[in-house]
Amino acid sequence: MSEDQCDLLCLDLPHAEDIRTSLPDLEVLTARAALGRALADPTRLAVAAALLAGDELCVCDMAWVVGHAQNLASHHLRQLRAAGLVTSRRDGKLVMYRLTPVGRELVRAVLGPAVV
Repeated sequence: MSEDQCDLLCLDLPHAEDIRTSLPDLEVLTARAALGRALADPTRLAVAAALLAGDELCVCDMAWVVGHAQNLASHHLRQLRAAGLVTSRRDGKLVMYRLTPVGRELVRAVLGPAVV
């Protein structure tokens, strides 16, 4: 038998059933997995980290901060917005981006305690 399996079949049914019935349903889990996938790309995570540090940035500033072309920064910001982690607003000719509350929480969780 492998190291990651029990040598004996046992089941604490009341405990296991309590846990099983408390899990979110598949629809909720699918939505949460999509949030995680949105930050799975290192460039998108850098973009999100920059928004966490800078609160609100335009694409021009974001591109400079993360060291990528504006079209690439814009692409990643759109993906984060589509996932519900970023919002945008127009300010004259600029489009300003910021993390949503869920986005802030998730970025902090992914980046760990070293992030303010």
